[in-house]
Amino acid sequence: MLLIVPVVLAGCATAPPKNVSNLCDIFYEKDDWYDAAADARDKWGVPIHVPMAMMYQESSFRHDAKPPKKRIFFGLIPWGRVSSAYGYSQAKTPTWQDYIRETGNRGADRDDFDDAIDFMGWFIYKTHTVNRISKWDAYAQYLNYHEGWGGYRRATYNNKAWLKKVAQRVKERSLRYATQLKRCEDDLQKGWFRKLIGW
Repeated sequence: MLLIVPVVLAGCATAPPKNVSNLCDIFYEKDDWYDAAADARDKWGVPIHVPMAMMYQESSFRHDAKPPKKRIFFGLIPWGRVSSAYGYSQAKTPTWQDYIRETGNRGADRDDFDDAIDFMGWFIYKTHTVNRISKWDAYAQYLNYHEGWGGYRRATYNNKAWLKKVAQRVKERSLRYATQLKRCEDDLQKGWFRKLIGW
């Protein structure tokens, strides 16, 4: 019996969407994700395609994503993690705690999609407030997300050509996601009963 429980629990783990290149396919497969993303949009004024593109870059929509381990003794022995980032949003522990304190969302978990997308909405909103970055500017928003608000103001990303390339990929993905969402959002907004009877 004890051997069966871990297998059952592993089967209940949330698998990433099958087609991460198409936002409509993501939301059709994970139909409760659209509702959570729309809630974050309405709450924080954040367009859905921006945090979704950032989330893909951070975790590939894996609920238990973690950063790589540090290596010691000439790189031979893995030891600890390079940061405290975890979950869908790869939020670091101190920033996650700031989010909980400011929003009062005390039961929030980084491996819960609803909480993770709300966190990202909050962060994008704060970036707009603190550094006056448009909520639609996925490139600059991602640089803030990666470097922090102070790091962005100090332009630390200018010493990281690789990071600018990643931010450009996030921007390109966000634009694709935005185009895709326009084609299916009316359908996604239907109530469950209308979906059931095919209206």
